[in-house]
Amino acid sequence: MTTDELLSIEPQELQFPFELKKQISCSLLLLNKSDNYVAFKVKTTNPKKYCVRPNTGVVLPRSTCDVIVTMQAQKEMPLDMQCKDKFLLQSVITSPGATAKDITPEMFNKEAGHEVEECKLRVVYVARPGPPSPVREESEEGSSPRASVSDNGNYSVSEQSAVSRSHVQRPQPEENSYEAKALISKLTEEKNSAIQQNKQLQQELELLRHHSSRSRVGIPFLYIILVGMVGIVLGYLMKKT
Repeated sequence: MTTDELLSIEPQELQFPFELKKQISCSLLLLNKSDNYVAFKVKTTNPKKYCVRPNTGVVLPRSTCDVIVTMQAQKEMPLDMQCKDKFLLQSVITSPGATAKDITPEMFNKEAGHEVEECKLRVVYVARPGPPSPVREESEEGSSPRASVSDNGNYSVSEQSAVSRSHVQRPQPEENSYEAKALISKLTEEKNSAIQQNKQLQQELELLRHHSSRSRVGIPFLYIILVGMVGIVLGYLMKKT
């Protein structure tokens, strides 16, 4: 038996946008279409996994009540995103002016002769919505990205934000890689040039040292020759006299 006569439930299934290691909540709206006070109670096949607030209560005539169901953080991904957990919502007419404090388990006992209406709700895992797609850019060079325009001809706040983000300069890994390679090549060339210049300076220094040593050896020898020639000339003059 459904609860259409006493309570209307929306939605008819509990949908959780599943995410690992995070508590997820969804809500149920209970609508009392009758002129009676209706007491309700929520049960689940997996009470350790879910927290229901409130799990019991009274819905006043022609009024509504929100029930929040929270799924505890899960450590593992469910197989094929399927869930076998179920909920059972029981409702029964209670005395006028009743409150949640007046609710007892005996009120929902069918064997005691109480007319209890029941509604089974299944649990469904749904995929979380993905991030919004980036603003599409025109292929032509120099053209700016387009954003949709609202009916009144103005950009919406979200569209303006998307357009402004599209104008922010984005890093280009390929270009940065090319610049890095060019810099490395330039440094390598400068290093090789410095090594070549160092070798050339060393060669010139060796030549200077060689010439210097030869000049130091040649000067005394020349001096001896000159002294010998002067001695010969003086000897010849002395013989004539």
